[in-house]
Amino acid sequence: MRKTFAAAATSLAILFTMGTGSAFADTTLTSVVKSVYGTPYKYGGVTTNGFDCSGFTRYVFKKMGVDLARVSTAQYKQGTPVAKSQLKAGDLVFFNTLGKGKVSHVGVYLGDGKFAHASSSKGIRTDKLSNTYYKTRYVGAKRILSADSYSSFAKES
Repeated sequence: MRKTFAAAATSLAILFTMGTGSAFADTTLTSVVKSVYGTPYKYGGVTTNGFDCSGFTRYVFKKMGVDLARVSTAQYKQGTPVAKSQLKAGDLVFFNTLGKGKVSHVGVYLGDGKFAHASSSKGIRTDKLSNTYYKTRYVGAKRILSADSYSSFAKES
């Protein structure tokens, strides 16, 4: 009974967090994110047994046929810079969470002001860029997907 309740609660949490009304609800991007939602955080993790932030983004992009560097600082060197006001689902968003003046965290933008990432305390989850913690630590964003890839994997169907 408890397992059934926990599974139902998790499914509802995913449903509400991802936003059923989102324009990106039925894309490869959100399907991949939903499939690993709640996976625990694991430093250096790159599999569904546990992810760190860059292992998660690398996993998501690999499912879309795109090769990303292994660590967030190297991922930040890939792609094309994007203004926060121009973010599209599938863009990588970067943060300075260690206070050392450089990129130390990465997530993937989902649209509607939300991004998915590997939280060190809560595993794979979504948060809003407007969340005070992330808003004050935001460094920038990069567009990794080509126009064709965006149409195939992240664009509204």
